[in-house]
Amino acid sequence: MTPQCAPTRVLFICSRNQWRSPTAEAVFADAPGVECLSAGLNHDAENPLTAELVDWADLIFVMERDHQARLKARFRPQLAGKTVVCLGIPDRYRYMDSALVALLRARVTRHLPKG
Repeated sequence: MTPQCAPTRVLFICSRNQWRSPTAEAVFADAPGVECLSAGLNHDAENPLTAELVDWADLIFVMERDHQARLKARFRPQLAGKTVVCLGIPDRYRYMDSALVALLRARVTRHLPKG
């Protein structure tokens, strides 16, 4: 019997966890070898980012450079050894917008484990 590898835990982060990061979580929820969650950096986010979520993640995607800077400023100790990827996706898309989904697939897929 071949042991199965643990899934890669992927965290998607935007400002309010309203449109971009929840869309990413939904798009990649069924990706092989991946577990996904999403959170927002703002205090009024639908699901605010916590140190526990950063600890949980193996791979973190942020939508903008500002998110990356804020993430590092607030959670530097938890980021040790983590891969953080900035997707460069501005806040102009609604939840599950087809253009957003296409951008996410184009920019995220290459970073995920090959299933």
